[in-house]
Amino acid sequence: MGKAGGTAKDRPHIASVIPRAAIPGGEISILGSGLAEDGRRRPLVRFGDQPGSLLLSSPSRLVVRVPDDVVSENLTVDTGSAVSAPASVVVGVTIAENLHPVANPALDPAGNVFTTFSGSRGQKVATSVFKIDLNRVTHPFLHEVMNATGLAFDREGYLYVSSRVEGAIYRVTPDGQHSAYAEGMGVATGIAFDQEHNLYVGDRTGTIFKISPDRQIFVFATIEPSLAAYHLAFGPDDHLYLTGPTTSSFDHVLRVSPAGKVESFYRGLGRPQGLAFDVEGNLYVAASLAGKRGVVRLTPDAEAELVVSGYNIVGLAFGRHGSMILATNSSLVDVPMGVEGRPLVK
Repeated sequence: MGKAGGTAKDRPHIASVIPRAAIPGGEISILGSGLAEDGRRRPLVRFGDQPGSLLLSSPSRLVVRVPDDVVSENLTVDTGSAVSAPASVVVGVTIAENLHPVANPALDPAGNVFTTFSGSRGQKVATSVFKIDLNRVTHPFLHEVMNATGLAFDREGYLYVSSRVEGAIYRVTPDGQHSAYAEGMGVATGIAFDQEHNLYVGDRTGTIFKISPDRQIFVFATIEPSLAAYHLAFGPDDHLYLTGPTTSSFDHVLRVSPAGKVESFYRGLGRPQGLAFDVEGNLYVAASLAGKRGVVRLTPDAEAELVVSGYNIVGLAFGRHGSMILATNSSLVDVPMGVEGRPLVK
């Protein structure tokens, strides 16, 4: 009989795939039995018809790197004498390239995605912010903001952009006209709105500013400086959650009460960056967990699990129809996770 028609006893068996989602270049583990013929030959892992790059092989565990341009939702293990039953896997699709995001992308009410070409400090670039429409076509959107960093929409559909080199926040109309909204924000990085429409700005040198709707500026909290940026998101408990990667490989996700009290929500992530909540109150963070890089899900009880594997992920946002839009340091990737994001403003 052909190798695909071997008996159930002879065929490799996939018990689980961890994690079940990845972006191209990410690494996933396949656990099971009979996955390799005891070192006599290397098995072949296919994503549909596309082979992955095998990094580790044993009869009970394989580690494989996800290839580019995967279109299938199934993977199989071929030992050379038999092929496993398919196992489901979710692989992200690149929707925009040649970018330079440094934080979360942002979505307008229509579902268009906005991201940056941030550039190195003080670098002038032709386009600061790009718009990716529903047909996945990339359009220049904003031109004259240097080192565009954090992005957030208000309830009226205006985009707010932080400039880390100018320490300023700009307000941008739907047709791309911008004006200064606030200045003197230090090294302004992550931004987020609360439900009262106050805007919070992370100055990575150690301050979280709060800007009221009438543009009064307050010091909301002070925390340890970050080497890179502060990333901000509001949870369903109306607390501000933030990350600010340091030199430690065991960093915190911090939680700040409405009164400005800072506490640790979770400790143990490597270089945590962008973050976003789903409707169930789970927090998703671009970070590494136990040395494995990608997106980590933290439950409301702070239980951690790597749910997407991938390198160079700096931010994320939830899109339409359960998609998770991941920003790497050069691209945007759409991962159909089937998870509904929490509305950022109401």
